[in-house]
Amino acid sequence: MSIKTSFSIKDLENLSGVKAHTIRIWEKRYNLFQPKRSDTNIRTYDLKSLQKVLNIAFLLENGHKISKLAKLKESEISTKVNELSTINGDILHTINTFKLSMLNFDQKLFDDTYYQLLTQYSFQEIFNIFFIKLLKHIGLLWTSNTILPAHEHFISTLIKQKILVNIEKVKSQNQKTNKTYILFLPHNEIHDIGLLYIHYELLSKGHQSVYLGESLPIENLLEIQKVFSHIIFISYFTVEPNKNNTLTYLEELYDSILATRNERLHILGNNTAHLEADKLPPNVVLHHNPMHLIEAIE
Repeated sequence: MSIKTSFSIKDLENLSGVKAHTIRIWEKRYNLFQPKRSDTNIRTYDLKSLQKVLNIAFLLENGHKISKLAKLKESEISTKVNELSTINGDILHTINTFKLSMLNFDQKLFDDTYYQLLTQYSFQEIFNIFFIKLLKHIGLLWTSNTILPAHEHFISTLIKQKILVNIEKVKSQNQKTNKTYILFLPHNEIHDIGLLYIHYELLSKGHQSVYLGESLPIENLLEIQKVFSHIIFISYFTVEPNKNNTLTYLEELYDSILATRNERLHILGNNTAHLEADKLPPNVVLHHNPMHLIEAIE
């Protein structure tokens, strides 16, 4: 599979939030973009055009007028973006920069942006203010076929590396209680960034946390119960179990694992959004996001 370096006008809309109709107007009225056209007059845009529309969207969000921006050279637009982002550390600009690093497979740009953020924010703040929004947007880009698997894997791996580095800094702290948090993903679930971050938060707060990772069959948890006496389970459902099977999975997990010792399971993730808390099996607690879960535990 070739790396994606050209984009449709719909791709530009998905990546920037600027409507395709508006981009066409800018193109016609101000000659802001010079897309290539197919024999059937279908526009395609390069990465340079994408960066330009992201920059313009950012400046418009911060009070600039399109009529004035259209008169500027691309270098002058970039300068205004850099000046404005330096002044107020804008979230939109930072997330757009991370997206550009993803689309260009530019690890240096990702790292430079991340380390600049560290001069103003803690790692926890970076994850919750920037990375969560970025990952949600990437999920939308994925479902709309705007990005390739290679793009998603690239950015996810870089974020995961930052979590792992921070886990190394806290894992030797003294444990607060005799409770053990067991973190696992359901069978066939491989999206582990959210759960890995929860593992980091638990360790940083002095809890005993055991991270079991991806695609764990339910019966494996029986072995864990032989080792630890007071367990609180945590799991993250992104794509598995699918929405039609979520309740069935939770009921099976309750009957075979939780009920035996009256233990609790905390769940969160995209595939839990449709669940109603009062219809869950006993001892299953639903959370909206990682910080909601951490605050509830604390």
